[in-house]
Amino acid sequence: MIGMVGFDADDTLWRSQDYFDEAQEAFEQILAPWADLDRPGARDRLYQVESGNIGVFGYGVKGMVLSMLEAAIELSDARISATDLQRILGLGKELLRHPVELLPGIAEAVEAIAREHPVVMITKGDLFHQESKVRDCGMADLFGRIEIVSEKDPATYRRLLAEFGLQAPQFLMIGNSLRSDILPVLALGGWGIHVPYHSTWVHERAAPVPEGERRFRQVNTAAALPAAVAELAAVAQRAP
Repeated sequence: MIGMVGFDADDTLWRSQDYFDEAQEAFEQILAPWADLDRPGARDRLYQVESGNIGVFGYGVKGMVLSMLEAAIELSDARISATDLQRILGLGKELLRHPVELLPGIAEAVEAIAREHPVVMITKGDLFHQESKVRDCGMADLFGRIEIVSEKDPATYRRLLAEFGLQAPQFLMIGNSLRSDILPVLALGGWGIHVPYHSTWVHERAAPVPEGERRFRQVNTAAALPAAVAELAAVAQRAP
């Protein structure tokens, strides 16, 4: 049986990637006078720098901005002005101050699911920024626990499940990222519901779940989540 339902936060409960996409566009506009962004590989360099820095800076706005500064210096052959470096730093401050905008129908969906199952929030990113979004979202009281982790991989979920006192087949995870929210939980023997978001950071993209996986569902709206959870809970109840 399903003993607990986990929710991702960014782009599952509230908007996030849209703000990062806007910052990426602004970054390119700032950098354009200093570097030829149309040359092969130039636009991919930020992602390469950012990916290489995850192990140092972690996920989130601060790591992205530090990577932007590094990429700007590299792509401009260190010619970019201090003024424009300051503008790039300002993009990060704007990201950290953006409002928390809940996705349509998600509050009602979480409330409905919480009436049937204990629910927890599991999110990754900068601790200070994630804590501020949790505080401002207006939904924190719905969750029995809120976990902000540095990575969402099988080892992290295994540790959390041990703390929750659950076996993997008793846990269902809901999120927009197959790579972080769904595939690690399925690999442990848990259950997953994917709610795609219209924009996904390239680092979070992953191969699709194999067709016919009985422990997995995909829905396109928050309104469909309670029924999908109920369906998988019924499957889990019948499982040997």
